[in-house]
Amino acid sequence: MSAESATHTGTAPPRSPQSSQPSQPSQSPQPPTPPSHGRHVVAVVVLVPVLVALALWAFAWPAARTAPRDLPLGVAGPATVATQIQKQLEEHEGAFEIHRYADEAAARDAIEDRTVYGAVVATEQGPKLLTASAASPFVAQLLQQSVTQQAGGAQVRTVDVVPAAKDDPRGSALTSSVLPLTLAGIAAGAVVTLLGLRGRRAIVALVGASALVGLVAASLAGSWLGALTGNWWAQAGALGLATLAVGAAVAGLAALLGPPGIGLGGLVVMLLGNPFSGAATAPEMLPDPVGTIGQWLPPGAGVSLLRSISFFDGAAAAAPALTLTWWAALGLGAILLGSALKRRKETTAPALTDHEPAPAN
Repeated sequence: MSAESATHTGTAPPRSPQSSQPSQPSQSPQPPTPPSHGRHVVAVVVLVPVLVALALWAFAWPAARTAPRDLPLGVAGPATVATQIQKQLEEHEGAFEIHRYADEAAARDAIEDRTVYGAVVATEQGPKLLTASAASPFVAQLLQQSVTQQAGGAQVRTVDVVPAAKDDPRGSALTSSVLPLTLAGIAAGAVVTLLGLRGRRAIVALVGASALVGLVAASLAGSWLGALTGNWWAQAGALGLATLAVGAAVAGLAALLGPPGIGLGGLVVMLLGNPFSGAATAPEMLPDPVGTIGQWLPPGAGVSLLRSISFFDGAAAAAPALTLTWWAALGLGAILLGSALKRRKETTAPALTDHEPAPAN
């Protein structure tokens, strides 16, 4: 009845006030202007060559400039003959840092304490060379060539005081372990960050992963490959500490800077720490100050610590162990600091929104 009764009675149903006005087409908000992709293209075109140039500089330049620079070398024997040998060695300006010892026994002790890489001992039968291939097979071979050349090509008796592992005489397996350990540390720090672990949970995850990496690496390098000797648990601890130093640094930077911290930490450790470590030769064989910088970074300190505890009964292990400990402590501290700052930001944000005035109807 509503429609018909309204028609017959001549009354129309009430209309809304808007119905009397002509309808206006609704204006939908304009989509935001898409960002210019030209800048992204330029960034990629410029950034990739820069990264390649940086990688070539970091890896190729030290390798191309490998030479002894103040390489610690001992000279032992009677004063008159030892002085003559020292003068011959000093003709290679800046190559060797000469340490004088009274006799062969003192020179051997210095090698075992990692004070020198080798020693030339003056004897009645001619010069005798003491080396330590465990410290660096490359340096041991270099010393043998240099002393033989100074002896006019005559055969020089050589004694390897601290030999490398029997199954890894060239140290290839030991030096090759630097990159996997570095990658393991970067991966641990990145995974902890990407999984959203913060504070104590992140620390527990990093410490646990690094400990397992140390056990696995010691089992492979020491037991299976035979590249390491000495105390197995000490080797596992050194490998785990080196992994933790890298992982904590990456996760700590990410906690403070966000995801870009992963890239920054990985860049420093991979492009600087790995080629500057001197693992294949020795820190004194790299250009200045590359060798020194490399020992301040986790890969170089890790290799030095591993050599000391594997072949030299822990001699000269304090400095690299302290370096790794500082990296791990600073990284873990940065994780706690970043977590506290983020938690504070999250608690203050709701307090600010509670004081906003409600919109008027």
